[in-house]
Amino acid sequence: MDTLFEKQQVLLARITTVFKRYMYDKVAWESRMAGLVGPRGAGKTTMLLQYIKEKNDRDTLYVSADDIYFSRHRLSDLADVFYKNGGKQLFIDEIHKYKDWSVELKNIYDFHPDLKVFFTGSSVLDVRKGMADLSRRALMYSMQGFSFREFLKFKYNIDVKVHSLDEIINNKISLLDSVKHPLPLFRDYLCAGYYPMAADENLDIRLGQIINLTLEIDIPQFANLSVATARKLKRLLLVVAESVPFKPNFVTLAAKLEVSRNSLEEYMTFMEDAGLIARLRNRANGVISLGKIDKVYLDNTVLIHCLSERKPEIGNIRETFFLNQMRVNHAPVSSAVADFRIAQYTFEASGKSKTQEQIKDTPNAFIVKDNIEYGYKNIVPLWAFGLNY
Repeated sequence: MDTLFEKQQVLLARITTVFKRYMYDKVAWESRMAGLVGPRGAGKTTMLLQYIKEKNDRDTLYVSADDIYFSRHRLSDLADVFYKNGGKQLFIDEIHKYKDWSVELKNIYDFHPDLKVFFTGSSVLDVRKGMADLSRRALMYSMQGFSFREFLKFKYNIDVKVHSLDEIINNKISLLDSVKHPLPLFRDYLCAGYYPMAADENLDIRLGQIINLTLEIDIPQFANLSVATARKLKRLLLVVAESVPFKPNFVTLAAKLEVSRNSLEEYMTFMEDAGLIARLRNRANGVISLGKIDKVYLDNTVLIHCLSERKPEIGNIRETFFLNQMRVNHAPVSSAVADFRIAQYTFEASGKSKTQEQIKDTPNAFIVKDNIEYGYKNIVPLWAFGLNY
């Protein structure tokens, strides 16, 4: 165990607490058991280490479930020894990499009532599968990539408060007090700003590795898929990348990929849970429910730039950005007259030349315009919706 504490200290020495993700203050860190899931590269490990560094307690231990230590020791045994030596809070990173993790966490929870456990998982699929054993024990949180607001702080050290939907649609945007021209910063975000590795010069390489790990390891291991089926997942992602946003014709798409319709729907669910695609449902069902699928998108705009072999279609980028940013605090659904509906509001994402004609008879309707700095009346800049979290 001394070796694990030494590794923890090395990691903490490299961590800064200047910038924190939006989930940091939302998590109930002192819960008996809690978990955080999210796509690879979202910054979950950094957030854990930041909390440990600020807490600065010797009764806290961070471990990664893929550490070689666990080739000879069980997680429950570590928790037992840690607890008997005064340990109070155990953080376990990448929990899905430990076999039978949910059963052992259940035993830790049941037999060590004073020990607090926090775990993360990048394989959202595996973690959700194992949550059946922990459904009454663990609080679960989900984290996605950077908002435009977070990106501004992370890369440019520009502080902007979180804006409510009401503030956004009424054009009460505080960013304009400190940044005269937000559009160049916004374009930077759309191309490379969604992931915390945005500052990495090798972003394309690292993102490609994340995509491959998700398609070749995370999803196949979860669903017991063959190598041949993993290749079909890659083909499906490329089809989505070339077609989005599109209304899915499952029969045609299944024939193109040489899979059954049922299998195709399963594959798309896996890819959505893994943070590769996003599906917009009809207005009778929320985005995360199992309702009728109206459109399919890539999950975020950085994936569009990474996977598109030709210049990305600007309308696709606009819609993808809006859906991606607003789903954190709201439930966007499709609209019969425009692109999206959130509660009683209707939104049409467009370029700056868009007129009111399409929504003229629709109450509480807004035109979300790209390439404008300021909004007025029911016209709102697209970039402003990136201040939502």
